[in-house]
Amino acid sequence: MDSAKIQHLGERAAKAEAEIMALMQQLSMLKSGVAGNDVEDNSEAEKLMAENAKLNYRINIMKRAMEDNGGQRSAKKCIPESAPNGMVNILLKLEELFSLAIEQAFPNVKGFQVVVVPTTPNFGDYQFNGAMSLSKLLRTMGKSLNPREVASVIRENVPSNSVIDTLELAGPGYINIKLKASFVQEQLSLLLTRGVRPPCGVEKKRVIVDFSSPNIAKEMHVGHLRSTIIGDSICRLLEFLGHDVVRMNHVGDWGTQFGMLLAHLEDRFPNFAEETPPIGDLQSFYKESKIRFDSDADFKKRAYACVVKLQSHDPVYIKGWQAICDVSRREFQKIYDRLDIKIKERGESFYQDLMKKTVALLEETGVLKEDDGRKVMFAPGIAVPLTIVKSDGGYTYDTSDMAAIRQRIHDEKADWVIYVVDLGQAGHFETIFACAEVAGWLDRKKTRVEHVGFGVVLGEDKKKFKSRSSETVRLVDLLDEGLRRAKEKLIEKERDKVLTPEELESAQNAVAYGCVKYSDLAHNRNGDYVFSFDKMLEDKGNTAVYLLYAYTRIRSIARTANITDEQIKKAVADGIPLGHEKEMKLAKLLLRFPETIVRLTVDLFLHPLCEYLYEVSTVFTEFYDVCYCVEKDRTTGQIVHINMDRMALCEATANVMAQCFSLLGLKTVQKM
Repeated sequence: MDSAKIQHLGERAAKAEAEIMALMQQLSMLKSGVAGNDVEDNSEAEKLMAENAKLNYRINIMKRAMEDNGGQRSAKKCIPESAPNGMVNILLKLEELFSLAIEQAFPNVKGFQVVVVPTTPNFGDYQFNGAMSLSKLLRTMGKSLNPREVASVIRENVPSNSVIDTLELAGPGYINIKLKASFVQEQLSLLLTRGVRPPCGVEKKRVIVDFSSPNIAKEMHVGHLRSTIIGDSICRLLEFLGHDVVRMNHVGDWGTQFGMLLAHLEDRFPNFAEETPPIGDLQSFYKESKIRFDSDADFKKRAYACVVKLQSHDPVYIKGWQAICDVSRREFQKIYDRLDIKIKERGESFYQDLMKKTVALLEETGVLKEDDGRKVMFAPGIAVPLTIVKSDGGYTYDTSDMAAIRQRIHDEKADWVIYVVDLGQAGHFETIFACAEVAGWLDRKKTRVEHVGFGVVLGEDKKKFKSRSSETVRLVDLLDEGLRRAKEKLIEKERDKVLTPEELESAQNAVAYGCVKYSDLAHNRNGDYVFSFDKMLEDKGNTAVYLLYAYTRIRSIARTANITDEQIKKAVADGIPLGHEKEMKLAKLLLRFPETIVRLTVDLFLHPLCEYLYEVSTVFTEFYDVCYCVEKDRTTGQIVHINMDRMALCEATANVMAQCFSLLGLKTVQKM
């Protein structure tokens, strides 16, 4: 890459420009009726324009490379734009540039929070709108500048860079930012050659995500759905960003309910200590034991005795307890396998011995108070205390959760602990976190802890989702219903006539489980949402069905045209000019992927990722409707021309969509 090669390419570009001008002049004469019928049509001009754009693109890339290797720099401070190990977060890059500008323009202003936001194409690509708040801050420091004057000074001090094309003042002090076409072209090429990668600049953390958490001996029901789906997607997001994530399943595998189960086990399978009891239907087994516990005083007495034996770790009863847990685990795993959920079990039983130490530590620090025989713990500003020790000396869920948060911070060395539990538990976790601070176990400057809450699942009658018999809906039944409905939808669209049985089954699974997940994640998790298969399976709008179909359609474009990976690579190497406004619009949107996923980590709301995915799909449709990728003869249907630049853009779009689907936990298919 030297100046001689740049000169050679420049000469080729100049020659192409001259030929374009000659052809365009001929076309102009033709329109005016001056030239004869032998004048060429504009197809030759279009080819030359495309070639010229590619040459100029390659010239810009080579110039950038020479500058990076010691060429002349601007006197202003410069910062690098490329990220060899990750995608560039353009929003973050712009915020860095504006921070440097403010630092240069107003040295006395320290720690000003710069905010750059995406904007509508009418104004540019991004917008800086901090001039008004900075103007107010400067006024307190004795410097009187109105917001527009502040914005003007900032604009003049933005460092030299290869990201920004223009900075325009607007209104009372906004700065509209337009990206350089060469920068967009370069980043799109990197996306295609290196893949959809995590953004650079993410500080790696050890994260524990507590989610799903069903109860042993009970079936998973619709109430477990949201925690499982949201928790899994959060894990996928954080894992993609490079964090060390521990997926924790805090199952309910301890407590007084096991007394009645063990007592019933003794009666049904007396030799359970020698042979594994053949418990078939654990739900029925649980109901039988509960009926006896509520109606039979002698059985209840035996049940309490079994709890004591279990808590004292009697080997016989531990074996019976393990047998019951194993049956539940197998049933849970069937659900997790269907939903493609990976999770590590660490139930309440794990913390039993730790609770004694937890109580002792709290007593040593003097934070426990006596209250009618109980030992409770108050947190500042919270009226209801935690009950750490009951009046009978037993422990509670509060004790278990305090033991858990200490173990996760102290032993697991977690930098970030996330609890994905319904909003009804918000007050409980607020108290747990506050008490952990009082105990000296949690320092929020070092460890991030948060409760990721969510609303309830409603039926179409807007009431809590129940079965027709007014019972809680079993998760396995709900998933089976999804499979049935998905197959009906595919057959209704006559997909069974074009797909093989294997392809149809793959599409059925992708649609069934994908629509259940996406419908949940596409909503603001703080709100309740109505569970409706009819709405989930709609093939229009922001639904899993529409987006999965859009993805397979994009993939089919290259497949139908028999485009190979090598051809895409060559197109990228030659340069993607992005000459049409719809091409540029789509490319810029694809490059917003890094900033989109980083923003999710601020509050762990996942619906913005669904909105981004839908926007990519709709902007691709805009592009595809006006930018021909594969041109066919209208009579024969034979392919007459393939625009490889646009095929590369199709590939980039599909790759970004595939990564979004992966983060949301949806499986894609090549045909649907």
